[in-house]
Amino acid sequence: MEKDFDKWNTEKKNVDAKIINTELFFYAREIWWCSAGLNIGVEANGKHENFERPMLIVKKFNADMVWAIPLTTQRKSNKYYYKLNHENVKSWVVLSQIKTISAKRFLRKVGSISEADFKEVILRLQELLKIESPLAGAFSEAEATNT
Repeated sequence: MEKDFDKWNTEKKNVDAKIINTELFFYAREIWWCSAGLNIGVEANGKHENFERPMLIVKKFNADMVWAIPLTTQRKSNKYYYKLNHENVKSWVVLSQIKTISAKRFLRKVGSISEADFKEVILRLQELLKIESPLAGAFSEAEATNT
C-alpha cells in the first residue's frame, strides 16, 4: 500500500496549529480517537481523513501531554498486546508502541476502560519496560560499572 505522506504532512500542520481547548479534560484509563499520523515501517498508522486511531491514555503529565498506547482490532496474542473488551468491541492495546503525544492530537473521547483492565495494562507495561541491564551484551558487569 502506497502511503500518502504529503497528505499527512498537510494534516499534521493543521493538528500542530490547533489551540488546545482549555475545557478539554482527559485522564488515564480513557480511550480517545487521536490524529496518530502516517508512520514508518511497523509503527501504528492512523486511518481515514484525520489519520486517526484509538489510543489509551496511560499517564497524563499535564494539560498538553500524555503517554498513550495505540489500539488495534487485529487479534494478537503475545506479551506485546493486551486484549480489551470495551463496549462490545474486542481490541488489543499495542504495549510495545507506547508514545508521548500532544493533547492537540485528541479528536473525540470513546470512553474509559475498567480499573481491572487498566491495572493489568500497567502491570504488563511495567514488565515490558524492565531492562535487566541496559548494556547487556556490550560490556561485562565490571566494565559497565566503571564507565
